[in-house]
Amino acid sequence: MGSLDTLQFSAGTDVGRVRKHNEDNYLVDRKLGLFVVADGMGGHAAGEVASALAVRTVHEVIKKERSLLEDFDNGASGAAKVSPKTVLNLLEYAVQRACALIHDEARRDVAKRGMGTTLSLLLISGPMAFIAHVGDSRIYLGRAGECRQITEDHTVINELIKRGKLTRDQIEKVAQKNAITRALGVYERVEVDTLSVELMPGDQFLMCSDGLHGYLKTDEELAGQLAETELEIVPRALIDLANSRGGKDNITSILIRVGVGTLVDDERARRLQLKREVLERMPLFGRLSERELLRIMQVAHARPYEAGEVVIREGDRGDELFIVLSGQVKVTRGEAVLSTLKMGEHFGEMALIRATPRSATVASDGPSEIIGK
Repeated sequence: MGSLDTLQFSAGTDVGRVRKHNEDNYLVDRKLGLFVVADGMGGHAAGEVASALAVRTVHEVIKKERSLLEDFDNGASGAAKVSPKTVLNLLEYAVQRACALIHDEARRDVAKRGMGTTLSLLLISGPMAFIAHVGDSRIYLGRAGECRQITEDHTVINELIKRGKLTRDQIEKVAQKNAITRALGVYERVEVDTLSVELMPGDQFLMCSDGLHGYLKTDEELAGQLAETELEIVPRALIDLANSRGGKDNITSILIRVGVGTLVDDERARRLQLKREVLERMPLFGRLSERELLRIMQVAHARPYEAGEVVIREGDRGDELFIVLSGQVKVTRGEAVLSTLKMGEHFGEMALIRATPRSATVASDGPSEIIGK
């Protein structure tokens, strides 16, 4: 895709209207395709130390593996040398390394005890965006005129909502509702969320600290801001918006835009959008969040089948669910044709529920594409 050649970005940070020091830090390395936002915490400016150490360490670790990323980028259009999973493992290692160094620094210096930082990392390589995330800074994906959060807030309130212990109407009554449940440096290791996203021409990523997203009322409001054609205007406008609504915290934002790409990219984007629409229409996946749907897309790969090619065979064992992306398939048992399944319909789900042999044979009825694990 040559995505780094088409990347545009703009960034900004501000102390806000209440805080005396800016404990946010961010990094942009266009040549590496690396973008980082970190929001520090801790007294006596220790938060600023933690966020700066996190950003610097992550950058150094990933920069040392530039050749690995180049291999992935080159393999994206030829014989793959590096898998997306390997890239995600590198990002997690970099974050864990930063976490350990912050923790060690806090142990050595009493004035820095308890310091830590959030960290949201975006790496663009070839046709993919890779994310590593800890804490309550955020990454949003803007695509096709819509904007959705694709990281999860590691906060007390979000954890309570996830576990069904709290409704959104009860949020205001919770003390310390914005307290974070994960941060770099508090312990020697931290649980890191990772995610890979296939890029589409025109994608936008907004990275920000909670000093900004805490003042955003809706995703639609943010989508309106991202529609601004002058990219350089957006981060400053968002910072001004947060300050106009209180500015109680430090405010950082980075906006990254992916170029329109080539005709090959457009065709890949069309197929990617089709895959998303098919998955989203399924009752099984229809209620998922954007982040959860992207995780499904991360492991759901489409494979072409020729006419008559068998997808699953009666009597075989398996543990995969299949979805018809294009074309159609015939379901048979013995000599009898049971049904014909078309785009968006699925089969093989019983193997996920019970460890029993396949009850029918499914074969492609003409050329088709099937989504499987």
